[in-house]
Amino acid sequence: MSFKHYFKASLTWFQQEQSTSLPKVYNKSHRISIQGKADLQVSAAKAFKGDPTLYNPEDLLLSSLVSCHMMSYLYVCSKNNIEVISYTDNAEAVLETSPDASGRFVQVDLFPEVVISDPDKIVLATSLHQEANQLCFIANSCNFPVRHHAICHAI
Repeated sequence: MSFKHYFKASLTWFQQEQSTSLPKVYNKSHRISIQGKADLQVSAAKAFKGDPTLYNPEDLLLSSLVSCHMMSYLYVCSKNNIEVISYTDNAEAVLETSPDASGRFVQVDLFPEVVISDPDKIVLATSLHQEANQLCFIANSCNFPVRHHAICHAI
């Protein structure tokens, strides 16, 4: 049996100043609100004339993938009695744009570095990234490859 979970977000944007350029160039900064949570100030990426000091949708998509993979990985480690001491990742995403101004992510590379307590479980812990990827809600929603370059150590 499957279950449906619903999520809601509100976006607020308004024209900050009147643009006199033709074609009109709009400020891309806006606010995302989710009930009961701090607002996110968001803009376009700098390459797309956004505010480089604010998060952009591309940052948030990559952050969602990194976060979801880690949570899925911690889940499968707990199922396999692996004690995770620390988890870091320095992920990278590739976005390609076309002459018509459309674009899409073509790949994401995750570089999780995991420290576990039992050196006898390093091989298993490393292999569990595949299962975590299969469970990750965000990765399952993407139409581009999410590749893993995992490193595991024991203390």
